[in-house]
Amino acid sequence: MRLRVTGILPEPGARVLVQGITGRSGSLHASAMRAYGTNVVAGVTPGKGGQAVDGVPVYDSVEEAVRQTGASVSVLFVPAPGLLAAAEEAISAGVRFLVPITEHVPIRDTLMIVELCGERGARAIGPNTAGLIAPGERLELGIMPPAPFSPGGVALFSRSGSLMYEVADELTAAGFGQRAALGVGGDPVNCTTLRDCLDWAARDEGVTSVVLVGEIGGDAEERLASHAAETGFSKPLVAYIAGRSAPREKRMGHAGAIIYGDYGTVESKVSALERAGASVARAASEIPGLLAALLEGGTRP
Repeated sequence: MRLRVTGILPEPGARVLVQGITGRSGSLHASAMRAYGTNVVAGVTPGKGGQAVDGVPVYDSVEEAVRQTGASVSVLFVPAPGLLAAAEEAISAGVRFLVPITEHVPIRDTLMIVELCGERGARAIGPNTAGLIAPGERLELGIMPPAPFSPGGVALFSRSGSLMYEVADELTAAGFGQRAALGVGGDPVNCTTLRDCLDWAARDEGVTSVVLVGEIGGDAEERLASHAAETGFSKPLVAYIAGRSAPREKRMGHAGAIIYGDYGTVESKVSALERAGASVARAASEIPGLLAALLEGGTRP
């Protein structure tokens, strides 16, 4: 089956392979994705072809896996030094949707993956991401626990995996299910940006509102805010920026979560988002209330 890349989600029923499936993380999460309902049809670990992991056949190369199973999506559990080569192998074999979970990927390698995706019409989410989940389609591509997520109309985009789970739990408890939840990744450079996510949310008819979970460092949130204003984004938008008490010049968890001087502060992000018409929560627990108020009042002002 050939994948049709229309946004940040592969089409329903897309066949998924897992690169690095025989490793501890790869095998654990491949089984969890299958249990959730994801159509995991193959795994790839060079030199271990012919084995099986939880009933999933393992191949020596992506090319062989694609030829035998028709897989068009890859979730990559590959160590950082080998991620670029693994991504290149997948794209060359015809995979057009990649989710590299890997941390500590050199920025140069990420930029090369971005360039290759652009040349081949592919999409990559991450790296350093929890992945993505579409509860209504029983699709999970990554490492998130599915329990906090529920079907609905909220598009949840986050720079932090653990905060994405927390916010999803808050939303679900308040009756706000999710069309999709996606971790863009915690690195300074993301293959799919928050702006890309916003464009998809604007087009997707199943999205009724957007929740953004940002954090200190970089200017991704400011860029999203400017893009929302420039494009006239009209769906309800609620944001939360983590790291209000973070010290300057100290990296907080993610490689991209660091304030340099006045660059990457919570204040600059909140100001930009509010100018774009977003409601900004001071705590994750405030998000459902702000979202309810926006939805009751119609589209954002």
